[in-house]
Amino acid sequence: MTRLAERPDLSIIAEWIAPRTRVLDLGCGDGELLQHLARRKQVSGYGIEIDDEHIPECIRAGVNVIQMDLDAGLSEFDDDSFDYVVLSLTLQAMRYPRRLLEEMLRVGRQGIVTFPNFGHWSARVQLALRGRMPVTRALPSTWYDTPNIHLCTLKDFESLCREMGIHVLEKRAVDHRHKSGLGLRLLPNLLGEIALYRFRRG
Repeated sequence: MTRLAERPDLSIIAEWIAPRTRVLDLGCGDGELLQHLARRKQVSGYGIEIDDEHIPECIRAGVNVIQMDLDAGLSEFDDDSFDYVVLSLTLQAMRYPRRLLEEMLRVGRQGIVTFPNFGHWSARVQLALRGRMPVTRALPSTWYDTPNIHLCTLKDFESLCREMGIHVLEKRAVDHRHKSGLGLRLLPNLLGEIALYRFRRG
């Protein structure tokens, strides 16, 4: 099972989630985030995962998991079923990201999303100087072998939020070690490799 130390973005997400709340983790992997939240914050909830290999891992960890395709929507859940809906490093792999954001805020009071920032300076340099799709620490796959189909920048995501009437409550841009600093706070779209957002309906 993945340890939170190996995925510092999950540690930041865990900081944002209040104790004794209900969480839906979309693309939950092996269930480590939900297991951590249940153990440390008495959080309850469900994970959704499509990968056959991760389902038994979730079950062994005591995580309630449902196997389903996120692109099919969240119709199995009623409105306002959860306090938080989490989508970590998965938005860029969705066919219908806007629709999934709408669904997140239908079934949850708040959403938390993380994604690799395509506006990072290293991606810009590779496109500008080499004329090729970038390969970076946050985007390690080549263009023909990547699960990512809707890459975006921080500015792209914030523009979509405004268009959808989504109110951003908190955001953070971090480097590949998921650390922040003055430069990242001043120039998040240029220096941030991973973006993290917490939001609600406007």
